[in-house]
Amino acid sequence: MEYFKITLRIVTIMGLLLFLVLITGRRKIGELPVFDFLTIIILGNVVGADIADPEIPHLPTAYAVVLLIGIQYLISYITVKNRKFGSKVTFGPTVIIQNGQFIKSNMKRLRYSIENVLMFLREKEIFDINEVEFAVVEDSGNISVLKKSQYQPLTPNDMQIPTKYKGISIPLVVEGKAYEKNLKKLNLDVLWLENQLKNNNINSFEEVIYVDINTEGKLYISKQIEPDSIESEFMV
Repeated sequence: MEYFKITLRIVTIMGLLLFLVLITGRRKIGELPVFDFLTIIILGNVVGADIADPEIPHLPTAYAVVLLIGIQYLISYITVKNRKFGSKVTFGPTVIIQNGQFIKSNMKRLRYSIENVLMFLREKEIFDINEVEFAVVEDSGNISVLKKSQYQPLTPNDMQIPTKYKGISIPLVVEGKAYEKNLKKLNLDVLWLENQLKNNNINSFEEVIYVDINTEGKLYISKQIEPDSIESEFMV
């Protein structure tokens, strides 16, 4: 019975946590705002105790999870609707470098030392502070950096070079299975795809692990291969 209880608790708790993820959005832990991160920590403690000890009543734990989800959702909603309230419960974007100069008061408030900032800059491949125009600490704790214009790489727009539209590639075969829905969207069919594969000496979908097509009509084909003969090719 204890194993049955544990299984049931894991299933119900995972369902509730999945609901939490769906309403908060799919974000990495490092990108979570402070309040969301605290909610995750509390949920971990509540759920861990419930799963580890079958003697603990399950309904109060489920209620606690639902209540935490509700509070988190309410706080997120109010934060979006009321910017003044949002600034109180979150750190908000904070400028720590402006016009190439450290803003010491903001760094002190966030408990960021110069060494911390230099480390984050090095992680962004910036080793010279003179290259930085602005650096902003986001709510997640990550630092966004704007380089001075003279240190930014040239773009086709800077050089007045016309560029072609480049959209996303569309999967046609995944794990040996053709995506007929995607083929129909492109006004193509399975027969056309089979012929394209045969032109590349591939006789069946099972021989490939992935195939997609880009906006120029070129196919990318990755074959089902053994680990000792890895190859991945671009084909037309």
